[in-house]
Amino acid sequence: MIDHKVTAGSGRTLSVREEGIPRGHPVFALHGTPGSRLLYPPIVADAERKGIRLISYDRPGYGGSTPHPGRTVGDAARDIATIADQLGIDRFGVWGHSGGGAPALACAALLGTRVVGAVSVAGVAPYPAEGLDDWLAGTGEWNVEDFRLMLNDRSAWEKKNAHDCEEMLGWNRDQLRAGFASLCSEVDRRAMTDELVDFFLRQMREGVAPGDAGMRDDGLSTILPWGFTPSQIRVPVQVWHGDQDRFVPVSHGRWIAERIPNVEAHIEPEQGHLTVYVGRIPLAQSWLAAKF
Repeated sequence: MIDHKVTAGSGRTLSVREEGIPRGHPVFALHGTPGSRLLYPPIVADAERKGIRLISYDRPGYGGSTPHPGRTVGDAARDIATIADQLGIDRFGVWGHSGGGAPALACAALLGTRVVGAVSVAGVAPYPAEGLDDWLAGTGEWNVEDFRLMLNDRSAWEKKNAHDCEEMLGWNRDQLRAGFASLCSEVDRRAMTDELVDFFLRQMREGVAPGDAGMRDDGLSTILPWGFTPSQIRVPVQVWHGDQDRFVPVSHGRWIAERIPNVEAHIEPEQGHLTVYVGRIPLAQSWLAAKF
């Protein structure tokens, strides 16, 4: 494991972590919301078996990365290109889960053939999205309340966001499970082993330790123009999404997949939001490793 500090635009710092095989196939792993550069050990072990140099970073405002107010989804591609440049990486793959799905697609859209392939795992669609009439249909109560408040009362939402981050810092296993209760389908409840819960606690605490800027700006980036459209993507893309996902409903995965030329879409009836993280990212990493 190696940690770096990379300097991005306007002198911002990006906190970067490398795991896996140091001279392996470079693949960026983009965390969800909230999150951080910390990587799930079984996914790291899978990357090692497949000869992958797995690279993650704290998006601006999380962990050790400088906040970037007003950032767009497209800005993530520019930050990732900067990291790759400073690490001496020419071509790379990228996968992102949940809040990291759209930034992975940004790399595919904006960085051209520098990206060997991109994978969106349970990723969110833009808001508003033409053809996605009910953006929140199938979403769990916590995310519905949060999103509606962000749209209708920004000041109240920002106060709630800060309060939620403070609470997350003190969560234990039971509190995380209770916090996620309205978002978890039955398949996801079964997936919440102590190992996975402990990892999410570590990853979230690292991410929100400096405050709520990362989670706030992730939320706002969803409703700002992304800076690209899925239809302009020309590099290989996989989309994974489960019908049992209540964090990000499957309609988002279908919407994304229908708009990317030559996409390889996996919309799976028995999968949820957490099960695709545990069970499908290894498949995504195999697919990406084969692109080099």
